[in-house]
Amino acid sequence: MDSGGKSASFSSIPDWDWEPTDQESIDAIEAAFSLAESVSAKRRRPNHHPVRRSSGRRLPNWGNSPPPRAPAAGSPSSPIAKRINESTLFSDAAAARSSCPRNGNSSFVPSPCQFNMKARYPLMNFGGRIVYSRTFSEVEKAAKELWEMVQVKKQSMEQISLGLDIEWRPTFRRGEAPKKAAVMQICASTDHCYVMHIFHSGIPPILQSLLEDSTSIKVGVCIANDASKIMMDYNVGIKELEDLSDLANVKLGGFPKKWGLASLVETLTCKQLAKPGKIRMGNWETNVLSKEQLRYAATDAFASWYLYQVLRSFPDAAETQGVDEKVNSAQS
Repeated sequence: MDSGGKSASFSSIPDWDWEPTDQESIDAIEAAFSLAESVSAKRRRPNHHPVRRSSGRRLPNWGNSPPPRAPAAGSPSSPIAKRINESTLFSDAAAARSSCPRNGNSSFVPSPCQFNMKARYPLMNFGGRIVYSRTFSEVEKAAKELWEMVQVKKQSMEQISLGLDIEWRPTFRRGEAPKKAAVMQICASTDHCYVMHIFHSGIPPILQSLLEDSTSIKVGVCIANDASKIMMDYNVGIKELEDLSDLANVKLGGFPKKWGLASLVETLTCKQLAKPGKIRMGNWETNVLSKEQLRYAATDAFASWYLYQVLRSFPDAAETQGVDEKVNSAQS
């Protein structure tokens, strides 16, 4: 109030300093709701039913509610809280596929990571048993176990895939010849991963037979390069290769890109594949591998095997695009 007992005009009071009464607030909300409803009514489809307004003085329903928040990382219902195992493998892949929005090429792009690329995801770790072998007889025994497992899967008509990777000691001097492949890791399930220290053992005949067996698919990123190195270092050919980067381009569509193992893990699983330099660039020719080296090697092979199971459950992007074009054509 001014000295004359008259109310000051609203024009002399900044908008952000004016505190409306409760009734004025309600009237403003109702007026805004009416305006929003009239605008949205013009955009509704003929069969769309308008939202009914409440007769009370609660805040109005402004239309579609925001999408529900994803479960917290530690909650039991969170995808990243699930332990990767055989029972959840394909259900998780199917859930990722069904939640994938489509881009302009009607291809699948996993949504949990697509819109949150800067998030720090939980680490992917292999939770099964790591079978480490370093002598000729130990590697021979490990390869025999793998061979027998492959034969059992053949009898049940299962598709046989082996996640395969190799490690070798890096060189730091210009012109120095590359070191020999020192470690080979093979994973074929969530239960066991085999880490074989072939620098000390060499490649026994039964392991050579497993690698040259064309009925089992060896999967990995840039696996052709690994196969070439094994051929050069040990004169052993690895047959029936599947590059995960190429497979991802077929399944996900869009502009082809050169995927790395870590980027595929993040895109498809919302997990992070640890690549610490002191381990990755460490001495793989050491007499006995450390626990950190064993975990790193096993997780890489497991990630390749797991991603292959996920990717092969997706339809090809070209097939999906063809279906969408037929649907759009029928609707038009």
